[in-house]
Amino acid sequence: MMKAKNILALLLGAATVLVSGFSWAADELVIYSGRKDKFVEPVMEKFTEQTGIKVLLHSGKSTALLNKMKIEGARTQADLYLSNDAGNLQKGAEFGLFKSLDEALVKDIPASLRGSDNSWVGLSARARVLVVSKNARDLDWVKSVFDLADPRLKGRLGITHSANESYIAGVTVYMESVGEARTKAWLEGMKANVDGSVFNKHSKIVKAVATGQKDVGLVNHYYIYRHLAKDANAPIAIRLPDQDGMGVAWNVAGVALSKYSKKQALAEKFIAFMVSEQGQKIFAEANNEYPTRPGVVAAAAVPAAGSYKVADVPMVKLGQKRDATIDLIEAVGMP
Repeated sequence: MMKAKNILALLLGAATVLVSGFSWAADELVIYSGRKDKFVEPVMEKFTEQTGIKVLLHSGKSTALLNKMKIEGARTQADLYLSNDAGNLQKGAEFGLFKSLDEALVKDIPASLRGSDNSWVGLSARARVLVVSKNARDLDWVKSVFDLADPRLKGRLGITHSANESYIAGVTVYMESVGEARTKAWLEGMKANVDGSVFNKHSKIVKAVATGQKDVGLVNHYYIYRHLAKDANAPIAIRLPDQDGMGVAWNVAGVALSKYSKKQALAEKFIAFMVSEQGQKIFAEANNEYPTRPGVVAAAAVPAAGSYKVADVPMVKLGQKRDATIDLIEAVGMP
């Protein structure tokens, strides 16, 4: 079993990539992007079309790219850091890698979805939900993420490995909401139910539920809709957990301005576009996530924002408490 910290250490090693291969123009922004290109490119293209500012995406895992920026320091060519996880954004702020943004630039995004010092701003949100099989007729009792620890789900549950960034973020929300003792008991129950068999991707969990290999899984909401977009008749459904209690765990993808960027004015134009109504709509529709700017409607397929209860945990906590979360995950020995 490879522990979460060991995986992070490997990512740190992978982050020592040479930067000499880069060349960039004065009117071009370099973005270290932890999101897949296909989810970023639509909004990048519209930004370039409207401003004439070109964007060069250097894509990879969010944690690896953050560690790369830390190693590079003042040598980095990154003007902006785009992460799929608030935990990494907050860690970058704690490392002193980012420059705080002017309040006027990010004021339209709720304070709970950005850094407390505006060192980063959330751009789109995702929900931790349950994907359930329509063919499993005895799952009505599963209403909470904590029900996933019930022995009745032994061999029937799908979860990712414990180094997954969304997994870690979700555990942090649960620990902040109900405390360490209950969260530990939940992890121990899930560990027994999966018996060492975990998935390396959320999409594989959804597929496993759709094909009858598993009956229920814990995933980010958009993976369900991506699967249904390819197979509208798949026997799966979304279940929003904990509506009688803490609510659904959220996480955000977001962006930060590199402290060492020589193109701050251009970078701020990019951020301004990303938090604008137009930028928010394009970005969220591309990835089936929720716009962080109130009033911008999410993709029609997903449950409407505001139609369900969300856990009251500020996104900065996902970074501030990440080490404690990883310690708990390792203490339990989650695969």
